Amino acid sequence: MVTAVTSFGRSGLYDWLIQRVGAVVLTAYTIFLVVYIALNPDLDFAQWSALFNQLWMRIFSLLALISFITHAWIGLWSVLTDYLTNRLLGAKATVLRVVAQMVLGVAAVTYLVWGVEILWGF
Repeated sequence: MVTAVTSFGRSGLYDWLIQRVGAVVLTAYTIFLVVYIALNPDLDFAQWSALFNQLWMRIFSLLALISFITHAWIGLWSVLTDYLTNRLLGAKATVLRVVAQMVLGVAAVTYLVWGVEILWGF
């Protein structure tokens, strides 16, 4: 049995489910924004600002942001563990993979904090 150190003990099914739920949230968010923009052809900043000042829209946007970050993290973790293997680069692959995951993790947390700051004005 393979123990995935970087997945913090989660199963592949759990990761798959998180990605699928996140994809549904992102699809709903995208469809909503496209329809909203299509139904408001003369959209100006005041209308756009009023939309994002509503609590439900901020929560929906936060869910979309979290979904995007978790979707990207799981996808990039899968790619890194599949393609940066010991067969490819030997022992250096593990170091390179861990460094890449740390850089991507820092970027993901940075984007999450930045997005929350934008949405909630902290």
